[in-house]
Amino acid sequence: MDKALTEAGYRCYTGEKIDVYFNAGVCQHAAKCVKGSSQLFNLKRKPWIAPDSVDVQTVQRIVDTCPSGALKYRLK
Repeated sequence: MDKALTEAGYRCYTGEKIDVYFNAGVCQHAAKCVKGSSQLFNLKRKPWIAPDSVDVQTVQRIVDTCPSGALKYRLK
């Protein structure tokens, strides 16, 4: 877990090979994440981010489309 991100208000969603971090206070609701993969990001599921539901490259590609910086990832 990235302590600097959690201290900055990001919540960690842990995966086997990659962790995804989300900060609701930074999010601009562009919805690029949900449109990018409903398997990875599903607002009707708890937790709504499931890093192991897709391959690592897909996680990286979709998180990198976030325009606000509300999403970040860390490889393990």
